Amino acid sequence: MTIQNYLPHRYPFLLIDRIIDVKKGKEITAQKNVSNNEPFFQGHFPGYPVFPGVLLLEAMAQATAILDVESNNRDMSKHLYYFVGIDNARFKKQVVPGDIVLINAKLIQSKSEVHKFSAECKVDDEIVCKADLIGAIRPKNDT
Repeated sequence: MTIQNYLPHRYPFLLIDRIIDVKKGKEITAQKNVSNNEPFFQGHFPGYPVFPGVLLLEAMAQATAILDVESNNRDMSKHLYYFVGIDNARFKKQVVPGDIVLINAKLIQSKSEVHKFSAECKVDDEIVCKADLIGAIRPKNDT
């Protein structure tokens, strides 16, 4: 299955380029290749491009969604996975064009359809961002 089968996100908001490994119900490792032509670099920051920290958090949340969908064989035509909470977010190092970000997320706790994860992003084996994330699966509202 392709990444777009797991996530409703599309360019420029799809932030997972590759799924490296999934251990169903346990953890995921994914990859984001940071390119100089990403649209936000035009304004963040002109002449000094830095990958926005909030997008690192979003990339981690997208990885947790893939882990949930893959672990539970969800029909994503009927559901959406929402990023609903964040704790203990820390940014350790800037991410710049040319970096390859490895995203790892581990399931910590599940209660019904709400899941808590410990996640981190690394570039060249150095942690650049880490956080605890909460996600929830909900049925799509047909409107």
